[in-house]
Amino acid sequence: MKFFVITGEPSGDALGAKLLSALRARDPQAEFLGVGGEAMARQGFESLFPLSDISVMGILPVLARLPTLLRRINETARAVIAAQPDVLVLIDSPDFTHRVARRARKALPDLKVVDYVSPTVWAWRPGRAKTMRTCIDLVLALLPFEPDAHKRLGGPDCLYVGHPLIERLAELHGDEAGREHGPVLVLPGSRRSVLARMGPVFSDALARLHALRPGLEFVLPVAGPIEALVRAEVDQWPVKPRILSGEAEKYAAFRTARAALAASGTVTLELALSGTPTVVAYKVPKLEEVIGRRLIQVPTIVLPNLILGENAFPEFLQDEANGETLAQAVAALLDDGPERRRQLEALAKISEKMLLPGGKTPSGAAADAVLTTAARG
Repeated sequence: MKFFVITGEPSGDALGAKLLSALRARDPQAEFLGVGGEAMARQGFESLFPLSDISVMGILPVLARLPTLLRRINETARAVIAAQPDVLVLIDSPDFTHRVARRARKALPDLKVVDYVSPTVWAWRPGRAKTMRTCIDLVLALLPFEPDAHKRLGGPDCLYVGHPLIERLAELHGDEAGREHGPVLVLPGSRRSVLARMGPVFSDALARLHALRPGLEFVLPVAGPIEALVRAEVDQWPVKPRILSGEAEKYAAFRTARAALAASGTVTLELALSGTPTVVAYKVPKLEEVIGRRLIQVPTIVLPNLILGENAFPEFLQDEANGETLAQAVAALLDDGPERRRQLEALAKISEKMLLPGGKTPSGAAADAVLTTAARG
């Protein structure tokens, strides 16, 4: 079979590499074309152009790169039409990939299209779900509540194939008995803008926690290009966490941490799967806050809370995300009291909700769904 695969950012590239491997295991003669990055290249994939051409986030960076983005959308759509693949697979980056799909579907009405990673239609701009039906046959969801959301919103067929983190449960999950004297994980964000907003708040919270519990150890796992930025930020804090480098040290800390203070993001799902009681905080600029209050459709922005259907992790947003409040909330998790026990009981359910039947892997489930869609004719 011929597969045309498109992603627009490094996280999608990582998913794409696993998908290519799983597809090739099922069809050794498979042909792959499209757009990807270094991880997909290690699978023998040759990208039409460098992923860096389209991997941009934020309004101003997108506007600065707009001529290149528009050119690459047109080039990619033309390449899909010329290739006439058995199936077109879009991986995340909907602002780029969906535009390509619409152009390709217009020229090839029978083209099968699979979207791997659902846009957050359940959180904001829900009308996108219905619009997706014009160019997408199947959505592969990473979160277990997303198929119901697409059904409710009139979107395409949607299948839960599992989050890649469930493949790392053995590395993540720690036993409660091993956390008795563990450190507090400090996770102030993995993006420059989030770190700039949350860094001072976390610094104040740590100083207050240190005053409440003088012997408490703080650790901050960090990896990749943001490490130098994190070190520069932490260097200004009166109470400095010990910085851990690399994934091995990060997951070892997740297995033994007594509690965590984290900025909202995918890391909260890692913490939930590891069984670490956590306090979540987040701030956005005032304009984004005003817009968000009008547009966001969900009662919580914390992924584990959405999956569990309850506010297992307390979240403190905007003005509530201050050092005093966060310090008190984390302190309440350190003792074996009602708040800690409530979180542990809730977190015990999350693996059950996210694991796939029969021990299937997310990449395997995704590959099977892609092949089934391609074979429908």
